[in-house]
Amino acid sequence: MKILLAAALAFPLLQAQDTRHVSEPAIPPSRTVLSARLASPLPESAEGNLDTRRIQDALDHCPAGRAVELKSDGAFHAFLSGPLELRAGVTLLVDAQTILYGSRDPRLYDVSPGVCGTVSEQGRGCKPLIGGHDISGAAVMGDGVIDGRGGAKLLGQNVSWWDLAQQAKVDNRNQNCPRILVLNHADNFTLYRITLKNSPNFHVSYNGGNGFTVWGIVIDTPKTARNTDGVDPGSGSTNITITHSYIHAGDDQVAIKGGGAAPTTNITIAHNHFYTGHGVSIGSETYAGVNHMLVTDLSIDGADNGIRIKSNQSRGGEVHDIRYDDVCIRDTKNPIFMDTHYSYSGKETNRIPLFTGIVLHDVRIFDGGKITLDGYSPKYPLGIVFDGVTLADPSKMKIVSQYSAVTLGPGPVNFRPSGEGVVITGNAGKGILGACKEKFVPLPAR
Repeated sequence: MKILLAAALAFPLLQAQDTRHVSEPAIPPSRTVLSARLASPLPESAEGNLDTRRIQDALDHCPAGRAVELKSDGAFHAFLSGPLELRAGVTLLVDAQTILYGSRDPRLYDVSPGVCGTVSEQGRGCKPLIGGHDISGAAVMGDGVIDGRGGAKLLGQNVSWWDLAQQAKVDNRNQNCPRILVLNHADNFTLYRITLKNSPNFHVSYNGGNGFTVWGIVIDTPKTARNTDGVDPGSGSTNITITHSYIHAGDDQVAIKGGGAAPTTNITIAHNHFYTGHGVSIGSETYAGVNHMLVTDLSIDGADNGIRIKSNQSRGGEVHDIRYDDVCIRDTKNPIFMDTHYSYSGKETNRIPLFTGIVLHDVRIFDGGKITLDGYSPKYPLGIVFDGVTLADPSKMKIVSQYSAVTLGPGPVNFRPSGEGVVITGNAGKGILGACKEKFVPLPAR
């Protein structure tokens, strides 16, 4: 991991849409060091030995600018916790060779009695493992691991969190499963070098904040784990940077949400590696708007989707000024997927998705798959530019398009979309597939 991260750090953050000057974070000094008392992997009997109270007490009494450090002690490498609340200016530091496990007891996470660990119509019935609400300057850092144990059987039930997610899909209802991190109105929040694994639901949800830095993290959760998004900024957030990170998930690696009362804006996603999952996505909520986003120096390897913007008439809105630059995609079913008719049932019918000012520059796609350019209607067409976008073998790529204003060039493009309501400006040419070999690297192991 350190070798790969050191190589990544050689790249500066250029042309950022995040208006801040973002540099590598620094780990603050520790105020309190807590020693592990449990072995890893956890024995079945460990569930009665929670560390929640002592971790929370240390967070509550830690001054701003300092850290609460979780540290291995001899043969003991593990902590076990129910929900924790971060405090303003305080860092939760998980040391190398140390694992913070989430408890398997759904009662600890209940928002309402007896709801967490069930499937229901409403959903959202669980507190997160780590919450941060109305705080500034907090962080989660370290070279250790936070493991949500999404595949482990719940106490008193013969199902795992991920089983509940699959049951919810079959029943067309919602699972009540905790997320690892939920951050609401948490300005200047930092995630640094930490590994997040096996979340029962989304790994990181960030809403309504100004200033969110994700630097050098690893997310590692199986492809089959439903609804396990990597990092989801949304609901009026601004000034977001996700960089030098490695994300292997069961859903969107990054999903920019545009719900709430204000748009989600000023986003930089730079120097990252994505593996299985649903790619770098915007949506499906876009009714408040998403704009001014840059994705640069990205590899997507083995995903279901690559570059995706998704919404529909029940949750659509304006998405504009979005740029993808220097992206390498291979072994991906839908390398480019612009979808204004995303499959999601909702009560609204007049929230029209309009995607304009979408620019793809220096994007190289290996293998076959499907490119979808789906504008909503002749009145609300997709506006997209392909500038230096090349396919390794155009004959293996299925291209479906409608209601789209497509500009080709000035860089070479070796395919030409067509379909109902598709208007082409510029000319496709013989593209030369750029070098991508050095971008496809293994997922770091921890």
